[in-house]
Amino acid sequence: MSPFSPLSLPNGSTLPNRLAKAAMEENMADGDHAPSDALIQLYRAWAAGGAGLLITGNVMVDHRAMTNSGGVVLDSEQFAPRFRAWAQAACAQGAQVWMQINHPGRQMPAALQQVTLAPSEVAMDLGGFSKQFAPPKAMTEQDIQDVKARFIGAARLAEKFGFTGVQIHAAHGYLLSQFLSPLSNHRTDLWGGSLANRARLLLEIVQGVRASVAPTFAVSVKLNSADFQRGGFSADDAKAVVAMLNPLGIDLIELSGGSYEAPAMHGQARDGRTLAREAYFLEFAKDIAAVSQMPVMVTGGIRRLPVVMQVLGSGVDVVGMATALAIQPDLPNAWKAGQDDAPALRPITLKNKVLASVAYMAMVKHQFRRLSRRIPTNPDVAPWKALLAEQLDKGWRNWRYRRAMRARTA
Repeated sequence: MSPFSPLSLPNGSTLPNRLAKAAMEENMADGDHAPSDALIQLYRAWAAGGAGLLITGNVMVDHRAMTNSGGVVLDSEQFAPRFRAWAQAACAQGAQVWMQINHPGRQMPAALQQVTLAPSEVAMDLGGFSKQFAPPKAMTEQDIQDVKARFIGAARLAEKFGFTGVQIHAAHGYLLSQFLSPLSNHRTDLWGGSLANRARLLLEIVQGVRASVAPTFAVSVKLNSADFQRGGFSADDAKAVVAMLNPLGIDLIELSGGSYEAPAMHGQARDGRTLAREAYFLEFAKDIAAVSQMPVMVTGGIRRLPVVMQVLGSGVDVVGMATALAIQPDLPNAWKAGQDDAPALRPITLKNKVLASVAYMAMVKHQFRRLSRRIPTNPDVAPWKALLAEQLDKGWRNWRYRRAMRARTA
């Protein structure tokens, strides 16, 4: 299967090729948590790079529940022109652009000083970094129904503003992933216990979104193939959830894995000597693809064309790339032109997994800022330098967010 062959989706639309920019958290919203000029310019760079599908960094469905203070929020029509400009920039070269919609649940920074909601009152366990997240409150039935309505409303607005699809984020330890995992979901009502109950919120959101948008508007789900924690959401659970999603009109399922507590999603291969380890989640995807009746996308550390070919040859339909496209946004075009580029960041030698994960993302965001200013990326940036810049930016954005939230409630 050629990476440059088109893919027809169940909704009747077509991806121009099998290469996708997977979601990365940009944290480049403006002061209103709408798309900034810098964010729009970043997507112009990706649009020109040749990927057939661009999935945005997570857009929050509730301004009170953020993964980061610099995130985009879509919970009203107030900033419609900014969202339309974002969609137009991303679609300008013919790619599809899907908005990833999300709620952090317990993975909301304590520095934002908001009430943290989750399926159950299970605090984050990050060792010495645990206090970075406030202990959550268990969601009431009203809270659950409100979140469901917000996901559906955000999808409807995304369609209205010119995006060609949405991706519902049910991976990486965020709220819907928390409901799926028995480690974070201790409920004894209809939303907890059996896997069918733990999957109920995801399934009802998918059904609600599919019923609220046009048949040609793409609806996707990002799902953990496993959360890499003993007693948590397993590969067998993932296969069972995929079977539950099969009849619901999903156009693509993306497989990833991990959470803040076990950050496997950055694709740091345990054994970098083989092609298979670069495609970090491929071994899980092969089993899940066997039960999926919808196209499957795999993301996780992919940066070389031979790995792309291996992934597509295994029965996977779309290859998602993140860091590689942050470093070299025109990588798909380069490969199509016969080049063998394989962009990579400077290695991180930190032994603490949480700190290494934070530093990794800071290095990625360093590339975003350069692309948004139309200057070359710098994959050799020192981790400590990128981390310091990110922490300074985050501190300022946290202060601005807290001030804005106080003004809302004054």
